[in-house]
Amino acid sequence: MPSRPAGEPAPPATMMAMPKRILLASPRGYCAGVERAIDTVERALHVYGPPVYVRKQIVHNIHVVRDLESRGAVFVDDEREVPEGAVVVLSAHGVAPEVRRNARGRGLQVIDATCPLVTKVHLEAKRFAREGTTILLIGHHGHEEVIGTSGQAPERILLVQSAREAETVEVPDPSRVSYLTQTTLSVDETNEVIEALRRRFPAIQAPPREDICYATQNRQDAVKSLVLRADLVLVIGSDNSSNSRRLVEVARSLGTPAHLIDDETEIDPAWLDGVDTVGVTSGASAPEWLVERVIEFLRARGATEVEELHTVEEHVRFSLPFTVRAGAATT
Repeated sequence: MPSRPAGEPAPPATMMAMPKRILLASPRGYCAGVERAIDTVERALHVYGPPVYVRKQIVHNIHVVRDLESRGAVFVDDEREVPEGAVVVLSAHGVAPEVRRNARGRGLQVIDATCPLVTKVHLEAKRFAREGTTILLIGHHGHEEVIGTSGQAPERILLVQSAREAETVEVPDPSRVSYLTQTTLSVDETNEVIEALRRRFPAIQAPPREDICYATQNRQDAVKSLVLRADLVLVIGSDNSSNSRRLVEVARSLGTPAHLIDDETEIDPAWLDGVDTVGVTSGASAPEWLVERVIEFLRARGATEVEELHTVEEHVRFSLPFTVRAGAATT
């Protein structure tokens, strides 16, 4: 066998086959509640000047948080960390009434960026509590939205995290039961839990309208269409983003490999070996510029076709809180 010329690199042991096509889910990315929350912080920085304090991550995306920090937003875990009299923005996930009481006690100027769809769930919790029902809250323990909703009627709310828990949860009076759900859950898994609750408690009361966010459902439906044509799905979103994690679960449940990534630097090239079409989507708190970076990453590795797969048009918009529109915050 002839030897290689001096200085010529050895050929790779295997040549990886890179994807040719990128299939983009639509809708993807920001929902109306996330847009409203981020715009609220940006407007507060403009109206009041930095620093503007934000309780918890305004939305669950590390890139968004870092960008706002670079402009003067200061993120804190607890409202009691905010200096007295300062401006504080409440995150999109909602808070318990105790948080508002603490803020009033410190004289904070409060700007409420809670998603209106989460506020709807809070109002439903208060109504069910006034009616004397035990409220079964379908959601994930420790999620900020669940903490905020539970705080609306802590003596009345029991958390149910799965269909299995729905089969065993005990209530004081089975004839006086209602349920609510976290807005960012898997639609299919939530329906399984609700069906289990209805079997056990035939008189259970439902909210007037489904609690799961329109954007959560739309993005899950888009992934269901995506997997019909994609060999691999990449979901752009942070690990603490519930709706982003659900998108990964939906794809995998339908038999398509899927991975959650914060950005293109987390893509393992081994995932792409032998993949012809990569499906790309993003969670409701991931900015579109992250999608563009992932597209460029894939193009640099040989992808030449980019196609957008439209499933539904979204036209929902929420107005900003009056306190930043008017330029004066209140408690």
